[in-house]
Amino acid sequence: MNKNLTTASIKLTEFSHGAGCGCKISPKLLKEILGSNHESLTDSGLLVGNESSDDAAVYDLGDGRALISTTDFFMPIVDDPFDFGMIAGSNALSDVYAMGGKPLMAIAIFGWPINELPAEIGARVIEGGREICRRAGISLAGGHSIDSPEPIFGLSVSGIVDIDKLKKNTSAQIGDSIFLTKPLGIGVLSTAQKKKIVSANDHDRAVKQMCALNDIGSKIAAISGVNAITDVTGFGLAGHLLEVCKGSGVAAEIHFNDLPLLPNVQKYIDADCIPGGTIRNFDSYGGSISKLSSYERAIVCDPQTSGGLLVTVSKAALEDFYKLIASINLNISPIGKIIKQEPESKTLILK
Repeated sequence: MNKNLTTASIKLTEFSHGAGCGCKISPKLLKEILGSNHESLTDSGLLVGNESSDDAAVYDLGDGRALISTTDFFMPIVDDPFDFGMIAGSNALSDVYAMGGKPLMAIAIFGWPINELPAEIGARVIEGGREICRRAGISLAGGHSIDSPEPIFGLSVSGIVDIDKLKKNTSAQIGDSIFLTKPLGIGVLSTAQKKKIVSANDHDRAVKQMCALNDIGSKIAAISGVNAITDVTGFGLAGHLLEVCKGSGVAAEIHFNDLPLLPNVQKYIDADCIPGGTIRNFDSYGGSISKLSSYERAIVCDPQTSGGLLVTVSKAALEDFYKLIASINLNISPIGKIIKQEPESKTLILK
């Protein structure tokens, strides 16, 4: 271990080549790795597998409920180890909430460069993971650790859902309004942090947002007429909305000026704080989007970490949806509509 390092001086982001969900393998490369021919479901109990790029696997328990199983982990997106643990945990738990479920327990996934970083820093990461699990009302019940070249942390989460409340990313309907529950721009601000030009206020706002649980998902899912839910993470708003559209056989129209953004995002984009994940994302799915300006691309393809829920809501369900979000003081407006997929037209259209 470098003897010049002290616990106070360590910057975790300097020990990883990527940051948060921006480390995700691009959609294009992931498809190549996984192959295009998924096995057809042979287990009748498996309600959701890997056939639709959904947020988690779901298994029918035979009593009207289903088990949700997911895992998510990444390298540091912030320097503070406790915050890193909180953010990675919140991001993993989000998959359960996006399916309309409630988490039951979590298992830690932990990799640590033991010859490079002190054990007490790793302990703070685990403590952050425990704290976010406590806020979610579950236990961090165990885990697995390895000596790895870069710090890694995440969770494997088990959850439960009533099958009639289960939400998939393949059930959006034409005419649905589209909502996003958290502002965009995490990837841009994370890059600004790595370049050491982000302001303290902007950084603190981003950290607070990433630590916020998406636990409203289970309440949203209980509303009849909420048709599809997914969470927005490393593939950006455009990538995850395209998964919804392709899985549902529809297209989407997004009103760019209605997209919620974190403060000062444009300032950092102008300073060239564009994460590599943005470019990889656009290269993977840009052909399915209408023409974008460089600024629009920097926003809709920006990789999010512990991003918001992307929700499609039918006209009949809007009143109940607005009542719910008002009850928790969540002030959001539609960002677009689900529309018919026309032949030879782009799947995602920006207005």
